[in-house]
Amino acid sequence: MPRMTIVAGIIVLGALLVLPQFIYPVFLMKAMCFALFACAFNLLLGFTGLLSFGHAAFFGSASYISAHALKVWGFTPELAILAATLNSALLGYLFAYVAIRRQGIYFAMITLALSQMVFFAALQLPFTGGEDGIQAVPRGALFGFIDLSDNRTLYFFVLAIFLFGLFAVWRIVHSPFGQILKAIRENETRAMSLGYRVDYYKLVVFVLSATLSGLAGGTKALVVQVASLTDVTWQMSGEVVLMTLLGGMGTIFGPAVGATVVLSLQNYLSSLGSLVTIIIGVIFVVCVLAFRRGIVGELQARWPRRNQ
Repeated sequence: MPRMTIVAGIIVLGALLVLPQFIYPVFLMKAMCFALFACAFNLLLGFTGLLSFGHAAFFGSASYISAHALKVWGFTPELAILAATLNSALLGYLFAYVAIRRQGIYFAMITLALSQMVFFAALQLPFTGGEDGIQAVPRGALFGFIDLSDNRTLYFFVLAIFLFGLFAVWRIVHSPFGQILKAIRENETRAMSLGYRVDYYKLVVFVLSATLSGLAGGTKALVVQVASLTDVTWQMSGEVVLMTLLGGMGTIFGPAVGATVVLSLQNYLSSLGSLVTIIIGVIFVVCVLAFRRGIVGELQARWPRRNQ
């Protein structure tokens, strides 16, 4: 690993440890959840070349499962998040089994259609609360004795989940499996001619991406104490695409940066109402024109490759 990457990682970790002293912890935790969601999505788009318009299904359904498990079943936080993650893994397998036999726009449209089915299920099923969602979700006690009602205590739990998810993405990308994914992205036909079972690798990475998205969604329900239809809409699937492209598709940390930028704009410009969407759109257009590789991708391309 390049020395500069290690140094940058240490600096970012140090910043994450002290930021709750200066910034509202709930915002930071929400940003980490969306950053993990974007990094999980990037496994598909950035490293495998598969554009999914249905990832909100995994993020949102995990949010509902986590919230219901905490509020109704009385699960502890770690078990609720685990149940939400397993739900997304199973849902990801079902999506992939149907979609991976198609390519390009057909793959994207199938994932969108399946995601809309999950949205209507969330709207109609009795346990989801319909348009009201699941509100006043209790945070509970971690392992039965660590009270998570305090935002600072919860922050370090969410930070641990975020770092675990980020490490999982890094490990997947830098494994032999990750190199095969990149080969599929660059030339799927050639990868097939080399004897790789392309559909199998697509299915596995889709399930991994859905699983990490579910981890992010389940944690987000614990943080904001609400699970709503907003998390399952097609707009959420579009937002994660925006975050990934803005930060840098095909980079490890780019989607996390993109998610933080988008969430910061939504949070600090919320007083402008509907103008926020226009402002984010303008910024996105400017970044696409000026930073075609995304923020982090452009920095990596221009930064001298020293201390390797």
